[in-house]
Amino acid sequence: AMMNHYPLWKNVLILIVVAGGFFYAAPNLYAPDPALQIAGASSSQTIDSPILGRAEQALTEAGIPFFGEVIQEQGKSALLRLTDRDQQLRAQAVVSRELGDGFIVALNLAPTTPDWLLQGGATPMKLGLDLSGGVHFKLEVDVAAATERRLEQYEVGIKKRLREERVRGRVSLDGQRAVMQFRAEADREAARQLVAELYPELFLDRVDEEDAWFLYAAVTEQTIAELVDYAVTQNLTTIRNRVNELGVSEPLVQRQGRNRIVVELPGIQDTAEAKRILGKVANLEFRLVAEANAPISERQRFEYRSAGREGMTEWLERDVIISGESVSNAQAGFDQNSQPNVSISLDGEGGMLMSRATRANVKRRMGVLFIERKYRTRYEMTESGEEVATRIPYDEKKLLTAPVIQSALGAQFQITGLDNPGESSELALMLRAGALAAPITFVEERTVGPSLGAENIRLGTKSVQVGLALVVVFMMFYYRVFGVAAVLALSGNLVLLVAIMSFLGATLTLPGIAGIVLTVGMAVDANVLIFARIREEVRGGAPPQTAIGQGFDRAVVTILDANITTLIVAIILYAIGTGPIKGFAVTLSVGIITSMLSSIIGTRALINLFYGGRRVQALSIGGVGGTKVARQGAAE
Repeated sequence: AMMNHYPLWKNVLILIVVAGGFFYAAPNLYAPDPALQIAGASSSQTIDSPILGRAEQALTEAGIPFFGEVIQEQGKSALLRLTDRDQQLRAQAVVSRELGDGFIVALNLAPTTPDWLLQGGATPMKLGLDLSGGVHFKLEVDVAAATERRLEQYEVGIKKRLREERVRGRVSLDGQRAVMQFRAEADREAARQLVAELYPELFLDRVDEEDAWFLYAAVTEQTIAELVDYAVTQNLTTIRNRVNELGVSEPLVQRQGRNRIVVELPGIQDTAEAKRILGKVANLEFRLVAEANAPISERQRFEYRSAGREGMTEWLERDVIISGESVSNAQAGFDQNSQPNVSISLDGEGGMLMSRATRANVKRRMGVLFIERKYRTRYEMTESGEEVATRIPYDEKKLLTAPVIQSALGAQFQITGLDNPGESSELALMLRAGALAAPITFVEERTVGPSLGAENIRLGTKSVQVGLALVVVFMMFYYRVFGVAAVLALSGNLVLLVAIMSFLGATLTLPGIAGIVLTVGMAVDANVLIFARIREEVRGGAPPQTAIGQGFDRAVVTILDANITTLIVAIILYAIGTGPIKGFAVTLSVGIITSMLSSIIGTRALINLFYGGRRVQALSIGGVGGTKVARQGAAE
């Protein structure tokens, strides 16, 4: 029986697939260098040779070896590669101490993939936070600030309403309530109706004193709870938008508990940028420039932020026309004089407020105030002589520009008078990614050090190797030549798995490595089914070639059955799981597909090469009596 022969095209196809697998899996052999990335805390800050020189000097003095220092993207950032992984955290501390708060020094991994692979579109697998290191931030929404901001809105709204309806009274804030004082009871009653209409959620309370009638408007606990909830969901969207603008492979942005948000950015090449953009708890306020004769209590003084007007200040009214929450879109561009500007679109309510305020104030100036939560680093010595850095938050309010209102502005207008394109694009990003509904603070910031990641990779690789070694020994011992074929097919399967994961840009996590170990087991499982089937056929007296053919064909149904159920489970896991579980599901599903291909087609191709197309007396498939039966069958 001359059978079990694959046509040439099939063998060639298998070779091409395997070769492609090796090509796309190859970049994973090149380990990235540990590196430090230096960037300015604001986008207008450029990194030049003197600054890089200071960093190099600091490292040299600390005795930390480094190489390959480059300035990237026209001075946006600089990269220093280190020779020793364990020195990375120390190097970061040394350089950030040297450069100070104006710079962000981030841990980084610099790729070492050779050009010939990159040109073929081959890139290494992305590694999850547990393998590559990366940043893990926990952010907390500042409830007190959010409440205070809401109260100020109530105060401004009430004042305005009373003024419009000509009700005379004084309005002020006291703790979590607004206090209104009137000279006549009729005024208070009118005010009570107006406030109840305007803000039904406020809890109103009347108190009489000898010659004054008071009305207290308190914020209920329920309102505060709703406010926090709104602030957190709004901030969640904002942070997601900002993370997307950063272009991280598989970011995780999740709400945790009442007022916390967790952000994980695996293998992030640019922790500096991440922190700058996430940490820009920035908001904008549009306020009119105060009239010269306005009382001090109704105006505030702010300094310009731009380099062109260093040290100049401006008085703005305390009342805010609109804040950044009303901005629905913002794009950086250039005006007709090719000066950088930002085109802004407001939402419905914002557009209405803006047009109302500007219509009444044409030819007056309007200030655009940029509010940013910042931190100062303070170094203190502990009693044990250790140096500890503490970060103290503060709000920096600076004027971006204060242009003259030429005509009533609607929902679309432009901010001009910015310093440089860097400033306009950062401002647009901040606005587009939405102002945060309440300030956030970084309560926890973990950089999963690359060394920890490397340890996880080492242990993971070891588990794959041990699993593979055990399988190899078992298969060779138990199934002889067939075992060899299975092991070769299995190795090809692993290469393909890695290649596909790299090609798809999937993220490998520690549970993903577990998925690979499982795949190894499943691929062998399929071969065991096939070989057991072949042995049965041989025992039943079938000639060797027939036994091979029947064994493969009949086992395929069982294999498909078992693998498809697992695939369904993997898909469900992917749909409902979070980060690490998703990683496991991806590896598992890709692994199931490659192992089915390799165990059914790959092993078959190899067996066909060993035995196909010639007269075979016996099969070297091991097993008790199996080979003997084959010999007798052939001898008769």
